[in-house]
Amino acid sequence: MSFYAHHVFFCLNQRDGGERPCCANQGAKALQEHAKARVKELGLAGPGGVRINKAGCLDRCEQGPVVVVYPEATWYTYVDASDIDEIVESHLRDGRIVERLLLDPQ
Repeated sequence: MSFYAHHVFFCLNQRDGGERPCCANQGAKALQEHAKARVKELGLAGPGGVRINKAGCLDRCEQGPVVVVYPEATWYTYVDASDIDEIVESHLRDGRIVERLLLDPQ
């Protein structure tokens, strides 16, 4: 049994130069903070529950912003707080993958 049921990693990478997209330029930090607050609000945070983490580059920024949920290794993209709420409530709380937000596995 792992310490947390789910680790959720939000790419917060900031690239210089603007040659490639980066998650930081798409509101990732604010939405990571929103996810953390929502998980706490729903009583899902802490040992045996959910841990919302910051991550550096996850190397999928062109499809981003991106978040990955472990142990399932489920990759999502999102646009706004309602997408994050859906991931938190459907996947993390209820165990249902949010198909419409899944990233292409490539």
